[in-house]
Order: sequence, then structure tokens, then C-alpha cells
Amino acid sequence: MNLPARDHADKTAEAAPEPSADSPAFQFLDRDHSILAFNERVLSWASRDDVPLLERLRFLCIVSSNLDEFFEVRASPHLMAAQSGDAKGIYSTSSFTELAALAQDMVARQYALYNDALLPAFASHGIRVVSHGERNAVQRRWVREYFETQVRPLLVPVGLDPSHPFPQVANKSLNFIVRLAGKDAFGRANEIAIVKVPRVLPRFNAMPGRIGKARLLFVSLSSVIRAHLAELFPGREVVHFSQFRVTRHSDLAVDEDDVKNLRTALRLGLEQRHYGQAVRLEVSAGCSDFLAEFLLTQFGLPQASLYRVPGPVNLVRLTQLVDLIDQPELLFPAYAASYPLQLQPGQSIFMRLRAGDVSIHQPFESFDGVLDFLREAVNDPLVLAIKQTIYRTGPDSELMLLLREAVRRGKEVTVVVELKARFDEEANINWAEMLESIGAQVVYGVVGLKTHAKMLLVTRREGRVLRRYAHLSTGNYNPRTARLYTDISYLTCNARLTADVDQVFVHLASQSRLPKLHHLWLAPLQLQRKLVEKIGALADAAAQGREARIVLKMNALTDEVLILALVRAGQCGVEIDLIVRGACMLPAQVAGVTDRIRVRSVIGRFLEHSRVFYFRCDDDESLYLSSADWMNRNMLRRVELAWPVIDPVLRQRIIDECLVAYLHDRSDAWDLQADGRYRHVLTGGAPPGPGAQAALMARYASSPHSG
Repeated sequence: MNLPARDHADKTAEAAPEPSADSPAFQFLDRDHSILAFNERVLSWASRDDVPLLERLRFLCIVSSNLDEFFEVRASPHLMAAQSGDAKGIYSTSSFTELAALAQDMVARQYALYNDALLPAFASHGIRVVSHGERNAVQRRWVREYFETQVRPLLVPVGLDPSHPFPQVANKSLNFIVRLAGKDAFGRANEIAIVKVPRVLPRFNAMPGRIGKARLLFVSLSSVIRAHLAELFPGREVVHFSQFRVTRHSDLAVDEDDVKNLRTALRLGLEQRHYGQAVRLEVSAGCSDFLAEFLLTQFGLPQASLYRVPGPVNLVRLTQLVDLIDQPELLFPAYAASYPLQLQPGQSIFMRLRAGDVSIHQPFESFDGVLDFLREAVNDPLVLAIKQTIYRTGPDSELMLLLREAVRRGKEVTVVVELKARFDEEANINWAEMLESIGAQVVYGVVGLKTHAKMLLVTRREGRVLRRYAHLSTGNYNPRTARLYTDISYLTCNARLTADVDQVFVHLASQSRLPKLHHLWLAPLQLQRKLVEKIGALADAAAQGREARIVLKMNALTDEVLILALVRAGQCGVEIDLIVRGACMLPAQVAGVTDRIRVRSVIGRFLEHSRVFYFRCDDDESLYLSSADWMNRNMLRRVELAWPVIDPVLRQRIIDECLVAYLHDRSDAWDLQADGRYRHVLTGGAPPGPGAQAALMARYASSPHSG
């Protein structure tokens, strides 16, 4: 075990202080503030000169996408409390005002970075997004031709009057609002018009090379429309105009106890999602006060929900430039994941698992090992049944096509589809309907719970016995995100572990009582309780003067029960390191309260996604992998799994790669301070060192199976 040593001096003398997590000195950190702080850390990558230019732009867009989701999911209760003046728990006028100020500041810094750093940097490489005022005569002729042939036929300006009320504006759609002088064709002075920007058109287009003269020039769709906006209103004068974009609350709420068909109810909900409660309004920086107030009134929003932006209204769409600019030197060097080290291409994975368990560390090792496992199961005539959970697969999924082929070959296929996977509902419904139509057994888990566990179980006839093989994962069955997220896939034919997996599938399909499990911890039935018991046992041991250690890696830590258990364990003498990528409500390093707890966040090229839980008392250590973050929803409102890594060699490998490497990160880590702020490891002139992800990429690039 090579985890960094901590000071365990004279714990006996401390004699296990009485836990005081409920003292005035202890306060949970604010979850929403912590989410925004995570995005600050992501934004830092867009500011780094050592990051390739297109990747800096990508990180800028990721922050914008994250902010969109933050407003769609987290903003509504704060806004409603502010508008009603009725404080409910953590939601109040004050909480809304504070969050709005933080978000406004972040957006301002995003656009300052885009305008003052990224655009000049692109210009130095001969790449420019040419605005209307900067175009020469030749460029303007090209833009006009594009407008007339490709854009104008799709535009339908809507003048507002009693028979043409303010139109439905979809969530995150781009629009223009125009204030007109003069009178319309019927002699009326209706002065407001709305122009929807077509979503079917690309937001950016490259000008022909003959126009660019060795430069790469782009025009945005919004600037094309803006240049010819007046032509849409012949006989009228455009007095003021602005782009605008409204963000709406988009978290689907379906009363599962009151619907007969969840799939049908969700389809209806998806139709309404684009028109939920407005929570944010973005307009151009130069938008007149008249138009801004008009829009705020239409959407029922206060002034603090208005965001004036000096640039593209919707930075997320700038990701199109990353795909349009073919300059590899402006991207991260291509990384080819190695084939899983414990597998051999072409070798039977079933036979390999008979010799022992296999772990795959994605994306440093490729997801191909998981695909090959399922592919072998589909093609093997001895395989009788395949069971799999589906949470996020994407609209174009090789795994789903393999499952379809398994049905075609006559295998028993059972799929537990989570229809309520946020923003993936439609794709999952489509896959469920496809599989069901060809004869697969499709179930939707347990009413009121999301099935977030990642399980794949294969049953194979071997002689006179049926042997089970399982794949468990900390991440999703999505080949695309498997190249971008760090996750651990675990393959096994351990009889007790695979029997547990089978029992969970039966439980989800039949809703029958779950028998006692041998190795798995299952939420919502026992996972939180098992973790509390594990932490409590280490706290008791530390109180007796024994050496106790906890190291946890996850994406979020917001479950108050588990946080309090950790705080009390630390006060009893347990040394605790937490590697939490995103939101964390546990205040670290608070004198007299959480002195023995350290929290760090690692933000790298890949999205940290694996969940790894390490517990040690003296020389007795255990390691669990899990699909669950330590959040209340994961513990009590989702079906989640945690499972032990029994093989000592595999256990040490995962400890080294997922915990030790991250605790030693001297490049991409941020440490939580006692005041609730995160401090970068290089702050204060500390010498840089290796980043965990870079070290792992280098390690696997030199492997025999590297691409």
C-alpha cells in the first residue's frame, strides 16, 4: 500500500474526542456555490497558456454547457423563493441574489477571456470570426448570397399584435427581438417583432478560401441575420434589436404513482420540457433597456435574471469551430487508448476470466474490451442469456445494436432501461421501443427510483453447469464518453459476485424481495448504511489508538449523513483524504472540527468519473468500486451498486492509479481550504510536478497493447 503517509502520532493520548460535527464551528458548505466553484476550476483550463488553443475554446464551451444545465436544474427553487418572498429551507431571496451575482461574475469572465485572449490568439494563427462591421465588399457579397439562398427562406418574422401574441420560445433557442418605427401594411404601429434563428442551420460557416487569402475566416449565423435584419421588414425602420436566449427549468417531473405507462408519460413530458418555467434571459450587451424590460416582463423574470453578454449569445455553439478548424497543432496530441492490458485481442474473454478478474481503466485503456466481451457473448452459441442495465448509451450505440443481434440469434435478452436519465430520456425511450418490438424483455426498474447501476450479466452453458460472467462499471455504457471519462470497468466470473448481480436483476424485474447479498452493496436498500457502518468501525478503531485510513474518490459529496460520519471519524483520529471532482459540502481543514480531513479536486483533460472507496485499519484494507456518488439521491432514490475488489493484485493496481496518483498530482489538483475556497497546487510558486492523468497516459502509451 503506497498511499501518502499521514501523522498518526499519539492518538491514544487524544482519547477519542466526543464528535462535535453539530457544534457551531461546523457548517455544511453550500452545494450550489460548490457547483459554481467547480466550473471556476474548469474555466481555469481555458485560461492556461500551456493548453492548446482549440482545447481552451472547448473548455470555455464546457463551462457554458455546465452553466446551462445548472440553470435548467438548480435555479428554479431559488428564483421562485425570491419572487414569492417565501423562504423554503435553503431557498430564499438572499440565496437567489448570491447565486445570480456569482453566475454573473463567471459569465463576465468567460466573455472577457473569449474577447481579450482567445480571439486575439486565433487571429495570430490566421483564424477569425468576421463580424458584420469588419467585412469588406467581397465578403459582404458572399454573406448576402448565403443569406438569400440558405437563410432567408427559413425565416418567419412575427410582428406582435393582439392576433399575434408573443410566440412560444423554446429553451435555449436563439432569437432576435426587433423594435420598429413606422406602420405595418395595415396602418398599425405595432412595434415589436420576433425572428427565430433556425436550429437546422450551422451556427458557423467558413468563407471560401479565395475570400480568406490564406486566412481561415468564419461568419456566424447570427451575424448573417443581423446584417440583413432590416430587409425582413420592408417599409419599416429598425430602431433597436438584440439577440436573446431564454433558459428554462428542464428537470422532468413525473408522478410515477399516478401514471399507468411511464414511457408514455415521459414522452408527453419531453414535449413540454422546451417550454418550462423561464429562469434566465441572455441578451446582447447593447440591448436597449426598453427591449430588455419587455423580454423580462414576457418571461416573468426579475432584473437579476438578465445577462447582458458582449459576444455570441450562447458560447456553447462555439464548439462547432473546434470541428471546423483542421489544425491538429491547436489540439491536444492525439491519444490512442491501449487495448486492456489484462486481455489479449482475439483471446476468449470467458476463458481469461476463468483465470481471474480483470479491470479496465478507461480511457487509458479502451472500451473495446467491454464491447468485445458483449460481442463474444452475442456470437457464442453456448451463451443462453444476456442481461444489461441501460442509463446513457447515446442515440448511436454499438452496444444496443449488439443486443438487437443477440435477440435475433435467439438468446434471452433482458434490458433494464432507465427512462429518466436526465437529457437522455428520448434516446432511451427509442432504444427501449426498438428492443421490445423484436422480442427483448424490457423493464424500467423500480417505480420512484432511477436505475443508475451499471451491470451486464452473461449466462453460458459449460458442460452440465451454467456459469455467469459479469461486467460492472463506475461509468456509462456509452462508447463516446468512454473515450472522455475516467472510469473503471470490472469483469468477473466470481460465483458469489455474479450470483449477487443476478439477484439484483431479478429484483429489478420482478420487484420481489431481495435475498441477502454476498458481496454487493445495493442502494437504496443498504449502501448508505453499509458505508456508515464501515466508517464507524474505523472511527471506533482509531479511538482505541489503532491506525485507520480512508481515501475516497467520487464526483460529488453532498449526502449529509455520510458527511457527518466522515467528520466524526476524523475527530476520532481517522486520517481521511477525499478526491471529489465537483460539488463538496464537507468543509475541510477546519481547526478543531475537520483537521484530519483533506479534500482535493482534480480537473484534467478527461472528466474524472470513477468512484473508488478505500478503507484500512492497521494492515487490514478493503477497496470498493461503485456507480454511486455520495449524494442523497444516489443513496436513497437510485438503484446503485458498490462491489469489493477481492484480488490483491488488482486492488493494489487500482489504489496506485486511482488514488495514489491523484493524491500526488502536482499539476491539475485543487485543494479545499478551511475558508471553503479551492487553491491550486501551484499557487504560491510551488514547483510543478506530474499530473495524474498525464502520468497514466504515459504509462499506458508504453504498454504492449498501446495503439
